[in-house]
Amino acid sequence: MAIHPIEFRYGTPEMKNVWESENKLQKMLDIESALSQAEAALGIVPQEVADEIKRKANTKYVTLERVNQIERETNHDIAALVKGLAEQCDGDAGEYVHFGATSNDIVDSSQSLLFKESIAILKEKAERLAEIILKLADENKNKVCIGRTHGQHALPTTYGMKFALWADELHRQYERLEGSKKNLCVAMMDGAVGTTAALGEIGWDVHKKVAEILDLPPAKITNQVVQRDNHAEFMMNMANIATTLDKIALEIRNLQRTEIMEVGEYFDPEKQVGSSTMPHKMNPITAERICGVARVVRSYVVAAMENNPLWHERDLTNSSCERIIFPEACILTDYILNLTIKLMSNLVFYDENIERNLNMTHGLIMAERLMAELTRRGMGRQTAYGIVRECAIKANKNQELLSDIILSRKEIEPYLTKEDVDEIMDPHTYIGSAKKIVNEVLESSKDWF
Repeated sequence: MAIHPIEFRYGTPEMKNVWESENKLQKMLDIESALSQAEAALGIVPQEVADEIKRKANTKYVTLERVNQIERETNHDIAALVKGLAEQCDGDAGEYVHFGATSNDIVDSSQSLLFKESIAILKEKAERLAEIILKLADENKNKVCIGRTHGQHALPTTYGMKFALWADELHRQYERLEGSKKNLCVAMMDGAVGTTAALGEIGWDVHKKVAEILDLPPAKITNQVVQRDNHAEFMMNMANIATTLDKIALEIRNLQRTEIMEVGEYFDPEKQVGSSTMPHKMNPITAERICGVARVVRSYVVAAMENNPLWHERDLTNSSCERIIFPEACILTDYILNLTIKLMSNLVFYDENIERNLNMTHGLIMAERLMAELTRRGMGRQTAYGIVRECAIKANKNQELLSDIILSRKEIEPYLTKEDVDEIMDPHTYIGSAKKIVNEVLESSKDWF
């Protein structure tokens, strides 16, 4: 019976396949195989023994069902893995399985392989989303809209600016994923307390050889566990990605408000239902789901950081926690990346509302431009600010055009004509370097991925 929404509602097949039980088992078997091959290369075990272990280190032979059965008896997952592999090996090869290793050598090294696969999926989705948003930035770099600060109309901006900003942030998230892989995806084969004592003086060579076989960098030093600051960094990076997606979805939700309605999610009127009781509703459910799941991903950061301080060389308080937060964080982050790709691929623009909102305040948004132009033409900046502010307050109070109020002030006559004011009050021509900024982001993006 399915209980967790990840089982039936949230997640993509590609990320779920990484963290499903059989793949996790296979990755642990891969570590046992790499250990035997490293030990054979260094003369610790016979090559034919290592080859037999490698051949049987496969879920075709060591089944999940059998390992789970043994674990129910032993109450130890890695001991169950070792017994399950050893009993499949011909001859005396089974006697050499896991020689010199401790449980966390297998756990942490295999998790590195899982993280490596997960990061590859996350990077591909982040890149795809960034490319979609860069295309939107290019297509809308001339689409002037009202910019809002503190939820209030501020100055004109462009939709190109909005999109280019998000794309630039996604590129940084992509780079953070790459950085966390360097620290997180490492191999270890160091034995109890990290000294490699069971393998003697050659132990550190085994550690490095295992890493080479797995195509992972060797951990520089461990104390039976890879240090959890690396894992916390990865979890924080996923939380950071989730926050970027939350930011994007939140903006779309706000722009889809009935009274704003500049941009919104695609709604299929033939099939989709917005409300079980209000037939007219067309809700931003995809964006809302992104925002909601992002909260869950961020919540894992506290647990991940608390997993770093362990008793002495190690304890197991991180283990049970990580069995939950690692797969869930990867699956849910990938899921909302997918949702955001869907959201941004099907965005609907309401150009008439964009224009309506741009002019909603009867020119108040051009107050800064009026002040700046008066200053350029010789009026003191502070004086210009004071006059324009008085006019703006009056225009807002009386719902009059700011241009009419300004032109009624005698102090303005030496500086601006009616034609000057009419030109100044056009919001489409007050976007500063917006187009240049977007073009530079677009140009730099050619080297991002």
